[in-house]
Amino acid sequence: MSNPCPVICISGTDTEIGKTIATAAIAAALTGHGQRVVAVKPTQTGLAPGEPGDADEVARLTGVDVREYVRLPEPLAPDIAARRAGVSLPTVAEHAARVADLARSGEYDVVLVEGAGGLLVRLDADGGTLADLATALGRDGVRAGFAIVVRAGLGTLNHTALTLEALEARGLDLVGLIVGSLSETPDLAAETNLDQLRDLADDRWIGTIPEGASRLEPRAFRRAAADWLVL
Repeated sequence: MSNPCPVICISGTDTEIGKTIATAAIAAALTGHGQRVVAVKPTQTGLAPGEPGDADEVARLTGVDVREYVRLPEPLAPDIAARRAGVSLPTVAEHAARVADLARSGEYDVVLVEGAGGLLVRLDADGGTLADLATALGRDGVRAGFAIVVRAGLGTLNHTALTLEALEARGLDLVGLIVGSLSETPDLAAETNLDQLRDLADDRWIGTIPEGASRLEPRAFRRAAADWLVL
């Protein structure tokens, strides 16, 4: 196998924050630069078999390869949803091994991994998180960093600072911050928070995705992603 390509883990400061559209936008921007991308959703919750999930949405908007490893019916944290469904989850180490295999396959230039909820949401029965998945990749010689999707509105500064502090405490790299959805008419909090979020990001500001971006026709979405994000 070839040297592993980098992995970008996409997490958020909250749930329903735009992680999937941010994942799609990153994928579109990277493919626009000629990069071969695969997007992984280790655990999808809240959907029945056959329903289109987050990975399907990324594929629809971008056309990149996608993987979904586990699906659970209730819209809960993966460990709780699995326990209620009577399902044994793969360990985070097992997820990391599958991601590492993709990174070493030679088929891709970047692997994207979209988490569930925030950075420290439990992905397995042992309490393993997306942060632990990235740590496991690092031990395996695979470089992994985080794109953190944030809100623009009230409360985001504290949530963002806590997430960045958690990354730093674990020695994990920040690729950058992304506002997952920004209204065309932002309120005062959102307007003033943008400058503060850029300060928190320092020089690792990726960009802002407009509200309703997922409603764009896929070709238009792919063209626009290069304007929204700097990668």
